[in-house]
Amino acid sequence: MSTDDPTYAARCRAQGYALVVAFLFLIIGVLGFVPGLTSNYSTIVQMGSDSHAHLLGLFQVSAVHNAVHLAFGAVGVVAAHRLVWSRVYLLAGGCFYLGLAAYGMLIDHHSAANFLPVNNAGNWLHVALGAVMVLLAVDPRGKQRQLLPGKRPPRRRLPRPRRG
Repeated sequence: MSTDDPTYAARCRAQGYALVVAFLFLIIGVLGFVPGLTSNYSTIVQMGSDSHAHLLGLFQVSAVHNAVHLAFGAVGVVAAHRLVWSRVYLLAGGCFYLGLAAYGMLIDHHSAANFLPVNNAGNWLHVALGAVMVLLAVDPRGKQRQLLPGKRPPRRRLPRPRRG
């Protein structure tokens, strides 16, 4: 397989994973600022547990929480340019979100320690996000080039026997 082969995409799988995750975070960050999708939008605060705004009625959000998602998505778009950066983004981000979930499960949700803010639904979402990101980072197929839809990999030709 040649890197010049038009059958294959220019990105490796891990880069595609990072790009998809980044776009999901960008979408989540933007949706957190949309009044129709964020209930009690008028109560959104810059940061802290005083925010009673909930994305999709489930996930407690604040302006800083949404900004963190936007920044994390922007970093992912940049990281998707290189294979190593993509893997580091997925692994470090996955560990960060697993740590955030653990932090959210250990603190009192009505205390000053809940500065992002997080709630039980957010904690479980962070567990899922972190686990998926770590799994994508260590996917052994991550270095493989993606096959474009509707294409087949080129067949390997057997060497012709020499006459002689």
